[in-house]
Amino acid sequence: MLSFLASRILQGLAVILVVIVITFALMKFAPGGPFQSERAMPEYVRANLDAQYGLDKPWYVQLARHIKNFATFDLPLSYRYKGRGVGEIIAESFPVSLAIGVPALLIALGLGIPMGALAALKPNTFEDRAATIVSTLGVCLPSMVLGPVLALLFSLKLHWFNVAGWYDADDWVLPSLTLGIIYSAYIARLTRGGLRETLVQDFIRTARAKGASEATVVFRHALKLACLPVLNFLGPAAAGLLTGSFVIETVFQIPGLGQHFISAAMHQDYTLAMGTAAFYSALIVGFNILVDVIQAMLNPRIGFNS
Repeated sequence: MLSFLASRILQGLAVILVVIVITFALMKFAPGGPFQSERAMPEYVRANLDAQYGLDKPWYVQLARHIKNFATFDLPLSYRYKGRGVGEIIAESFPVSLAIGVPALLIALGLGIPMGALAALKPNTFEDRAATIVSTLGVCLPSMVLGPVLALLFSLKLHWFNVAGWYDADDWVLPSLTLGIIYSAYIARLTRGGLRETLVQDFIRTARAKGASEATVVFRHALKLACLPVLNFLGPAAAGLLTGSFVIETVFQIPGLGQHFISAAMHQDYTLAMGTAAFYSALIVGFNILVDVIQAMLNPRIGFNS
Protein backbone atom coordinates (compact mmCIF):
# COMPACT_ATOMS: atom_id res chain seq x y z
CA MET A 1 0.00 0.00 0.00
CA LEU A 2 2.89 2.36 0.73
CA SER A 3 4.31 1.91 -2.77
CA PHE A 4 0.81 2.48 -4.16
CA LEU A 5 0.45 5.77 -2.28
CA ALA A 6 4.01 6.86 -3.11
CA SER A 7 3.39 6.25 -6.80
CA ARG A 8 0.13 8.20 -6.77
CA ILE A 9 1.66 11.09 -4.83
CA LEU A 10 4.61 11.37 -7.22
CA GLN A 11 2.25 11.35 -10.20
CA GLY A 12 0.12 13.99 -8.49
CA LEU A 13 3.12 16.25 -7.86
CA ALA A 14 4.05 15.96 -11.53
CA VAL A 15 0.51 16.96 -12.51
CA ILE A 16 0.59 20.01 -10.23
CA LEU A 17 3.95 21.05 -11.71
CA VAL A 18 2.57 20.76 -15.23
CA VAL A 19 -0.48 22.84 -14.25
CA ILE A 20 1.75 25.59 -12.87
CA VAL A 21 3.88 25.62 -16.04
CA ILE A 22 0.87 25.67 -18.37
CA THR A 23 -0.84 28.43 -16.36
CA PHE A 24 2.35 30.51 -16.43
CA ALA A 25 2.71 30.00 -20.19
CA LEU A 26 -0.90 30.97 -20.88
CA MET A 27 -0.60 34.11 -18.80
CA LYS A 28 2.66 35.06 -20.49
CA PHE A 29 1.30 34.51 -23.99
CA ALA A 30 -1.70 36.72 -23.28
CA PRO A 31 -1.27 40.29 -24.55
CA GLY A 32 -0.46 43.02 -22.05
CA GLY A 33 0.76 42.57 -18.50
CA PRO A 34 -0.22 42.95 -14.85
CA PHE A 35 0.31 46.73 -14.89
CA GLN A 36 -0.57 47.51 -18.51
CA SER A 37 -4.17 48.43 -17.67
CA GLU A 38 -3.05 51.32 -15.47
CA ARG A 39 -2.74 53.79 -18.35
CA ALA A 40 -1.94 56.83 -16.22
CA MET A 41 1.16 55.16 -14.80
CA PRO A 42 4.44 56.65 -16.02
CA GLU A 43 6.82 54.29 -17.75
CA TYR A 44 9.52 54.61 -15.09
CA VAL A 45 7.00 53.67 -12.37
CA ARG A 46 5.94 50.64 -14.39
CA ALA A 47 9.58 49.69 -14.87
CA ASN A 48 10.16 49.93 -11.13
CA LEU A 49 7.16 47.68 -10.48
CA ASP A 50 8.42 45.16 -13.03
CA ALA A 51 11.80 45.15 -11.27
CA GLN A 52 10.17 44.84 -7.84
CA TYR A 53 8.13 41.79 -8.86
CA GLY A 54 10.87 40.28 -11.03
CA LEU A 55 8.95 40.77 -14.29
CA ASP A 56 12.06 42.24 -15.93
CA LYS A 57 13.83 38.88 -15.68
CA PRO A 58 13.77 36.24 -18.46
CA TRP A 59 10.71 34.02 -18.50
CA TYR A 60 12.58 30.91 -17.38
CA VAL A 61 13.98 32.76 -14.35
CA GLN A 62 10.47 33.90 -13.42
CA LEU A 63 9.08 30.39 -13.86
CA ALA A 64 11.85 28.84 -11.74
CA ARG A 65 11.21 31.37 -8.98
CA HIS A 66 7.48 30.66 -9.00
CA ILE A 67 8.03 26.89 -8.88
CA LYS A 68 10.43 27.32 -5.96
CA ASN A 69 7.90 29.50 -4.12
CA PHE A 70 5.10 26.98 -4.55
CA ALA A 71 7.34 24.02 -3.71
CA THR A 72 8.43 25.64 -0.45
CA PHE A 73 4.94 27.00 0.33
CA ASP A 74 6.40 30.51 0.30
CA LEU A 75 3.58 31.92 -1.78
CA PRO A 76 4.33 35.27 -3.47
CA LEU A 77 2.41 38.51 -3.29
CA SER A 78 -0.51 39.19 -5.60
CA TYR A 79 0.10 41.73 -8.38
CA ARG A 80 -3.45 43.07 -8.24
CA TYR A 81 -4.11 43.06 -4.49
CA LYS A 82 -1.21 45.15 -3.28
CA GLY A 83 0.39 43.94 -0.07
CA ARG A 84 -1.64 40.71 0.05
CA GLY A 85 -0.13 37.28 -0.42
CA VAL A 86 -1.62 34.58 -2.60
CA GLY A 87 -1.84 32.24 0.38
CA GLU A 88 -3.75 34.84 2.36
CA ILE A 89 -6.26 35.33 -0.46
CA ILE A 90 -6.80 31.59 -0.87
CA ALA A 91 -7.18 31.10 2.89
CA GLU A 92 -9.78 33.88 2.99
CA SER A 93 -11.85 32.82 -0.03
CA PHE A 94 -11.70 29.02 0.21
CA PRO A 95 -13.98 28.78 3.30
CA VAL A 96 -16.64 30.67 1.32
CA SER A 97 -16.40 28.20 -1.55
CA LEU A 98 -16.35 25.37 0.99
CA ALA A 99 -19.59 26.64 2.53
CA ILE A 100 -21.19 26.26 -0.89
CA GLY A 101 -19.45 23.09 -2.01
CA VAL A 102 -20.09 20.81 0.97
CA PRO A 103 -23.91 21.25 0.94
CA ALA A 104 -23.87 20.97 -2.86
CA LEU A 105 -22.02 17.66 -2.63
CA LEU A 106 -24.48 16.34 -0.04
CA ILE A 107 -27.42 17.45 -2.19
CA ALA A 108 -25.92 15.79 -5.27
CA LEU A 109 -25.37 12.49 -3.46
CA GLY A 110 -28.73 12.65 -1.66
CA LEU A 111 -30.63 13.16 -4.91
CA GLY A 112 -28.48 11.32 -7.43
CA ILE A 113 -27.87 7.94 -5.77
CA PRO A 114 -31.52 7.19 -4.80
CA MET A 115 -32.79 8.37 -8.18
CA GLY A 116 -30.26 6.26 -10.07
CA ALA A 117 -30.85 3.22 -7.86
CA LEU A 118 -34.63 3.47 -8.30
CA ALA A 119 -34.23 3.63 -12.07
CA ALA A 120 -31.88 0.62 -12.08
CA LEU A 121 -34.15 -1.52 -9.89
CA LYS A 122 -37.21 -0.81 -12.05
CA PRO A 123 -35.95 -0.91 -15.64
CA ASN A 124 -38.26 0.12 -18.48
CA THR A 125 -40.90 1.41 -16.09
CA PHE A 126 -42.31 4.87 -15.52
CA GLU A 127 -39.85 5.44 -12.66
CA ASP A 128 -36.91 4.51 -14.89
CA ARG A 129 -38.02 6.76 -17.76
CA ALA A 130 -38.83 9.66 -15.44
CA ALA A 131 -35.45 9.43 -13.71
CA THR A 132 -33.68 9.20 -17.07
CA ILE A 133 -35.49 12.28 -18.41
CA VAL A 134 -34.81 14.29 -15.26
CA SER A 135 -31.12 13.33 -15.19
CA THR A 136 -30.74 14.12 -18.89
CA LEU A 137 -32.27 17.55 -18.35
CA GLY A 138 -29.92 18.11 -15.43
CA VAL A 139 -26.88 17.19 -17.53
CA CYS A 140 -27.95 19.45 -20.40
CA LEU A 141 -29.05 22.41 -18.27
CA PRO A 142 -26.17 24.88 -17.77
CA SER A 143 -25.58 26.33 -14.33
CA MET A 144 -25.75 29.83 -15.81
CA VAL A 145 -29.40 29.09 -16.70
CA LEU A 146 -30.50 27.12 -13.64
CA GLY A 147 -28.97 29.62 -11.21
CA PRO A 148 -30.93 32.65 -12.45
CA VAL A 149 -34.12 30.57 -12.67
CA LEU A 150 -33.80 29.55 -9.01
CA ALA A 151 -32.98 33.15 -8.06
CA LEU A 152 -36.05 34.37 -9.95
CA LEU A 153 -38.31 31.86 -8.23
CA PHE A 154 -37.03 31.84 -4.65
CA SER A 155 -35.67 35.39 -4.44
CA LEU A 156 -37.69 37.72 -6.67
CA LYS A 157 -41.00 35.84 -6.47
CA LEU A 158 -41.06 34.22 -3.03
CA HIS A 159 -38.54 36.53 -1.34
CA TRP A 160 -37.02 33.68 0.65
CA PHE A 161 -33.35 34.42 -0.10
CA ASN A 162 -31.14 37.21 -1.37
CA VAL A 163 -30.75 37.38 -5.14
CA ALA A 164 -26.96 37.63 -4.89
CA GLY A 165 -24.17 38.49 -2.50
CA TRP A 166 -22.73 37.00 0.67
CA TYR A 167 -24.46 38.79 3.51
CA ASP A 168 -26.83 36.46 5.38
CA ALA A 169 -26.39 33.01 6.88
CA ASP A 170 -28.59 31.40 4.21
CA ASP A 171 -26.88 32.88 1.16
CA TRP A 172 -25.32 29.47 0.48
CA VAL A 173 -28.69 27.84 -0.25
CA LEU A 174 -29.33 28.87 -3.85
CA PRO A 175 -25.73 28.38 -5.10
CA SER A 176 -25.50 25.00 -3.36
CA LEU A 177 -28.90 23.94 -4.67
CA THR A 178 -27.91 24.91 -8.23
CA LEU A 179 -24.66 22.95 -8.10
CA GLY A 180 -26.26 20.02 -6.26
CA ILE A 181 -29.06 19.59 -8.80
CA ILE A 182 -26.68 19.66 -11.75
CA TYR A 183 -24.19 17.21 -10.25
CA SER A 184 -26.97 14.91 -9.02
CA ALA A 185 -27.94 14.33 -12.65
CA TYR A 186 -24.48 12.93 -13.44
CA ILE A 187 -24.47 10.82 -10.27
CA ALA A 188 -27.94 9.42 -11.07
CA ARG A 189 -26.88 8.31 -14.54
CA LEU A 190 -23.67 6.73 -13.25
CA THR A 191 -25.51 4.98 -10.40
CA ARG A 192 -28.14 3.59 -12.76
CA GLY A 193 -25.58 2.30 -15.23
CA GLY A 194 -23.31 0.82 -12.56
CA LEU A 195 -26.15 -0.86 -10.68
CA ARG A 196 -27.74 -2.29 -13.82
CA GLU A 197 -24.39 -3.75 -14.87
CA THR A 198 -23.73 -5.20 -11.42
CA LEU A 199 -27.16 -6.80 -11.03
CA VAL A 200 -26.54 -9.14 -13.97
CA GLN A 201 -23.21 -10.44 -12.62
CA ASP A 202 -22.79 -14.09 -11.64
CA PHE A 203 -22.21 -13.41 -7.94
CA ILE A 204 -25.56 -11.60 -7.76
CA ARG A 205 -27.35 -14.61 -9.25
CA THR A 206 -25.51 -16.82 -6.77
CA ALA A 207 -26.60 -14.66 -3.85
CA ARG A 208 -30.21 -14.80 -5.02
CA ALA A 209 -29.99 -18.57 -5.50
CA LYS A 210 -28.85 -18.93 -1.90
CA GLY A 211 -32.04 -17.23 -0.76
CA ALA A 212 -30.72 -13.76 0.04
CA SER A 213 -33.40 -11.11 0.17
CA GLU A 214 -33.52 -8.44 -2.53
CA ALA A 215 -32.52 -5.76 -0.02
CA THR A 216 -29.46 -7.78 0.98
CA VAL A 217 -28.54 -8.39 -2.65
CA VAL A 218 -28.80 -4.70 -3.51
CA PHE A 219 -27.34 -3.00 -0.45
CA ARG A 220 -24.77 -5.58 0.66
CA HIS A 221 -23.54 -6.98 -2.64
CA ALA A 222 -24.51 -4.90 -5.67
CA LEU A 223 -24.38 -1.31 -4.49
CA LYS A 224 -20.79 -1.61 -3.28
CA LEU A 225 -19.49 -2.28 -6.80
CA ALA A 226 -22.12 -0.15 -8.51
CA CYS A 227 -20.76 2.93 -6.73
CA LEU A 228 -17.31 2.58 -8.32
CA PRO A 229 -18.23 4.73 -11.37
CA VAL A 230 -19.69 7.32 -8.99
CA LEU A 231 -16.45 7.31 -7.00
CA ASN A 232 -14.46 7.90 -10.18
CA PHE A 233 -16.64 10.89 -10.96
CA LEU A 234 -16.54 12.25 -7.41
CA GLY A 235 -12.76 12.74 -7.47
CA PRO A 236 -12.64 15.80 -9.75
CA ALA A 237 -16.29 16.68 -9.04
CA ALA A 238 -15.71 17.05 -5.30
CA ALA A 239 -12.67 19.24 -5.92
CA GLY A 240 -14.71 21.40 -8.29
CA LEU A 241 -17.54 21.73 -5.81
CA LEU A 242 -15.33 22.51 -2.83
CA THR A 243 -13.35 25.16 -4.67
CA GLY A 244 -16.54 26.79 -5.92
CA SER A 245 -17.95 26.80 -9.41
CA PHE A 246 -16.59 29.78 -11.31
CA VAL A 247 -19.91 30.31 -13.08
CA ILE A 248 -22.07 29.98 -9.97
CA GLU A 249 -19.90 32.32 -7.93
CA THR A 250 -20.15 34.85 -10.74
CA VAL A 251 -23.93 34.47 -11.10
CA PHE A 252 -24.59 34.85 -7.38
CA GLN A 253 -21.68 37.26 -6.73
CA ILE A 254 -20.07 35.01 -4.14
CA PRO A 255 -16.58 36.11 -3.00
CA GLY A 256 -15.11 32.63 -3.27
CA LEU A 257 -12.06 31.12 -4.87
CA GLY A 258 -13.63 31.01 -8.33
CA GLN A 259 -14.14 34.76 -8.37
CA HIS A 260 -10.48 35.35 -7.55
CA PHE A 261 -9.36 33.00 -10.30
CA ILE A 262 -11.47 34.85 -12.88
CA SER A 263 -10.21 38.20 -11.60
CA ALA A 264 -6.61 36.97 -11.79
CA ALA A 265 -7.05 35.79 -15.37
CA MET A 266 -8.70 39.03 -16.48
CA HIS A 267 -6.10 41.29 -14.83
CA GLN A 268 -3.15 38.99 -15.58
CA ASP A 269 -2.28 38.51 -11.95
CA TYR A 270 0.25 35.76 -12.64
CA THR A 271 0.91 34.75 -9.05
CA LEU A 272 -2.76 34.56 -8.02
CA ALA A 273 -3.72 32.69 -11.19
CA MET A 274 -0.97 30.12 -10.70
CA GLY A 275 -1.75 29.86 -6.99
CA THR A 276 -5.45 29.16 -7.47
CA ALA A 277 -4.75 26.77 -10.36
CA ALA A 278 -2.17 24.90 -8.28
CA PHE A 279 -4.55 24.77 -5.29
CA TYR A 280 -7.37 23.46 -7.48
CA SER A 281 -5.14 20.82 -9.09
CA ALA A 282 -3.84 19.77 -5.66
CA LEU A 283 -7.41 19.18 -4.50
CA ILE A 284 -8.16 17.12 -7.59
CA VAL A 285 -5.01 15.06 -7.06
CA GLY A 286 -5.84 14.56 -3.38
CA PHE A 287 -9.41 13.46 -4.06
CA ASN A 288 -8.32 11.15 -6.88
CA ILE A 289 -5.80 9.47 -4.57
CA LEU A 290 -8.54 9.04 -1.98
CA VAL A 291 -10.83 7.57 -4.64
CA ASP A 292 -8.11 5.14 -5.75
CA VAL A 293 -7.64 3.94 -2.17
CA ILE A 294 -11.38 3.47 -1.63
CA GLN A 295 -11.72 1.62 -4.93
CA ALA A 296 -8.87 -0.72 -4.03
CA MET A 297 -10.56 -1.46 -0.71
CA LEU A 298 -14.00 -2.04 -2.24
CA ASN A 299 -12.88 -4.10 -5.23
CA PRO A 300 -10.27 -6.79 -4.46
CA ARG A 301 -9.67 -7.26 -8.20
CA ILE A 302 -8.14 -3.79 -8.33
CA GLY A 303 -6.08 -4.03 -5.15
CA PHE A 304 -3.12 -1.84 -4.33
CA ASN A 305 -0.91 -3.25 -7.08
CA SER A 306 -2.42 -1.34 -10.00
